[in-house]
Amino acid sequence: MIRVDGVTIPEDLISLEAQLQDAPDPAAAWEVAARGLVVRQLLLAEAERQGVTGIAPEEGEAPEEAAIRCLLETELKLPEPSEAELRRWYDKNRERLRAPDLWRAQHILIAANPRDEIACDAAWTTAERLLSQVEADPDCLPNLARQWSDCPSKSAGGDLGLIERGSTVPEFEAVLTELEPGQVCPSVVRSRYGMHVVRLLAREPGRVPPFLAVRERIAAFLREVSWRRAVQGYITMLAGRARIEGFDLFGGEGAPPRVEAWPAGNACVSSECSSAARR
Repeated sequence: MIRVDGVTIPEDLISLEAQLQDAPDPAAAWEVAARGLVVRQLLLAEAERQGVTGIAPEEGEAPEEAAIRCLLETELKLPEPSEAELRRWYDKNRERLRAPDLWRAQHILIAANPRDEIACDAAWTTAERLLSQVEADPDCLPNLARQWSDCPSKSAGGDLGLIERGSTVPEFEAVLTELEPGQVCPSVVRSRYGMHVVRLLAREPGRVPPFLAVRERIAAFLREVSWRRAVQGYITMLAGRARIEGFDLFGGEGAPPRVEAWPAGNACVSSECSSAARR
């Protein structure tokens, strides 16, 4: 039985919470659920001790969650990141901010079920014949796409427009990475959709946006990091002066509460941090 300063955490409540956890096994789910409920009780008890009650809940928020939110917003007054901190983070993390590479490509797709060997062989033969024509005259690809392609892009002559890195299948993207603008891939490209004849029209390397364009994103990120650390420290302080029976909250002497210990929703983090964490 788990108690926090004499308040029992019901076993059936832990079991119910465990069913909502994304954990590798039931034991881990139970531990995460129990940890979260212990932390929740610590915060609720502190809110009651400080007289934080009767807080109007926000949309989708339970009254107890509102009390915890108000407690944390009152107790954790965090400074705004300075301009120097924002610029320092920007300078150190430019590659994290770089926009994805962009390609513009044309293709002809001869569709085939990858599990149907006969269909794949026939599609390959057709694609090779079309490839030989495109290699002889790359500018004929649009007309051939309109006649032969099984992709919706056939109406645009096989033009796929701008393709962002990571937005297409890996086997297709690997080819785009290797081609130079204007070049036709010298072999038929096999993907889960069938066989492709591919021509790269243009490549635009991803650029790092200027500081002012991402300043607010950086500030929001640093606020989130600061808030998470402050909440973690606050929970550590509350746990350190409470009597917790039947459960090792810290999982080791001196270890801080895990991030998973924070109650779900906005009970223990600001709405901004909650949305950032879901991303």
